[in-house]
Amino acid sequence: MEQRYCSILLCEDDVTVRTLMADDLRTRGFHVDVATDGLEGLEKINASHYDLLLLDIMMPRMNGLEMLQELRLTNRRIPVVIVSARATQDDLIAGYEAGADDYITKPFSMEVLVCKINALIRRIRTYEEENETQFSIGGLTFDSVHQDLGGVHLSSHENEILLLLCRHSNQIVERSHILKSVWKTDNYFASRSLSVFIHHLRSYLKGSQAQLLSVHGKGYKLING
Repeated sequence: MEQRYCSILLCEDDVTVRTLMADDLRTRGFHVDVATDGLEGLEKINASHYDLLLLDIMMPRMNGLEMLQELRLTNRRIPVVIVSARATQDDLIAGYEAGADDYITKPFSMEVLVCKINALIRRIRTYEEENETQFSIGGLTFDSVHQDLGGVHLSSHENEILLLLCRHSNQIVERSHILKSVWKTDNYFASRSLSVFIHHLRSYLKGSQAQLLSVHGKGYKLING
């Protein structure tokens, strides 16, 4: 499977550990920046976007727990994995209470660490996709909060249908799934209504670069990009 772009900040004061970890992650397709202590780590996070933070605890100037507590005052979204030699129950509890999402103790397997990274990134991206409200569809902007598609005001059902299709862009969305999501039933009247609303959406998309296709016997697919 193709590795999606992922930017990681690694905060680790041990030069050998830092170099080995960063080089290994880069060979796996991750973009990695490094920091040698908590203060430098905060400076880099404030200056750039990172998808995930790998954080040692024992560091000079500002340790990992202090950095994490400071970070969570303003940034609650970035997933954080503590990577530390401190492995007592109290250490783990302190890490999680400071705001860590996961904790791995040294020495560790890079394969296990990468699995943890991928799981956290997947969870965050799934949440963002499921809560996204604005989409670009064939050059048109779809705002599901205001029920607007390129200046056309959508009905509530049109809006819900298009939102489902956008969240599964370029994938088949089964007709029964749309019916049960929007109407809570797949009876004859709901099915006829769906056909009408699909016709409306196609007319709104006419002239754009997107296509709303019917997949015989299955459902619909929004081809976008």
